[in-house]
Amino acid sequence: MAASTSTQLIEPLLAQFEKQLGFVPNLFKEMKVSPATLLVYIKGMEALSQGELTPRQQQAVALTVSTANGCHYCQAAHGWLGGKVGISVEDLEAIRQGLVPETEEVGKVVRASRVVLEKKGWLESADLKELEQQGLNRAQLYEIVALIGLKTISNYVNHMAHTPVDAQFGA
Repeated sequence: MAASTSTQLIEPLLAQFEKQLGFVPNLFKEMKVSPATLLVYIKGMEALSQGELTPRQQQAVALTVSTANGCHYCQAAHGWLGGKVGISVEDLEAIRQGLVPETEEVGKVVRASRVVLEKKGWLESADLKELEQQGLNRAQLYEIVALIGLKTISNYVNHMAHTPVDAQFGA
C-alpha cells in the first residue's frame, strides 16, 4: 500500500476519534508517522471490539499489559477509558499495583493476561484448564493474546517517542 493511500485511510479514522473523544490522542498523532502502524493498531482494536471480551475486560487487559510494559501513557489512557466503561477505581488501582481486582469479570482476564505474559504464551494444559475453569474460553484467551500484541505496539511506540500524556487522561 502506498504511503499516500494509507494516509488517506487514516484521516477519516482520526476524525472519527476526534468526534467520539473530543480530541485526537497524542499516541495517534505519533503513530501517524507510520500510517501503516496506525492502521494496524486502530483496525486491530476495532476488530477486537466485535469479539467476546466485554469493553471492561478489554480495558482491564490493556491496562494490565501497559502496566507490565511500564507504559505511563497507556496506563493513563486505559485507566481513563476503563473508568468510562465502568471499571471501578478500586479495580483500576489493583491492576496498577499488580493485584487481582475483586470484580470477577475483570479479575479473571487480569489473571489470564498475567499468565500469558509471564509464560510468553507457552501455556500448558493445566494452565488452560485452570483458565477455562475460571470461565474463559479459547476465543477469549486468543483475544487476550491479540490485545497483548496491540498494546505492545502502542507501549513500545510510546517508549520510543516519549509520548506526552493527554491532559484528558489525567496525570
